[in-house]
Amino acid sequence: MSEETGLEREARAYETVHEARDFQELKRRYKNFVVPWTAAFMVWYLAYVACNNWARGFMSHQLFGTNINVALVFGLLQFVSTFLIAALYGRFANRKLDPLAAGLNAKYKRERRR
Repeated sequence: MSEETGLEREARAYETVHEARDFQELKRRYKNFVVPWTAAFMVWYLAYVACNNWARGFMSHQLFGTNINVALVFGLLQFVSTFLIAALYGRFANRKLDPLAAGLNAKYKRERRR
């Protein structure tokens, strides 16, 4: 009978966590947030690029009677949307992901000590 090595204990702990129902739920919640928001942002970004290439008349339209045009506003909105999505993700992760992750981390540490 050989004593289980630290590496084997860690591997067993990882497998236990990976098989846990909470881990599957964590992955599901993560994907349900990230995939739609990534797709929405990519559509928005590609629309911006496409309009800059093929709708130059629209993008160069002056707004407010100044040197501010649609392209500039859309470009700045790219930054706004990036920070908005990051803030939404942070809030979502704090409320929905972190509690599950903390429980899984505790489970991993317990399993590793066994």
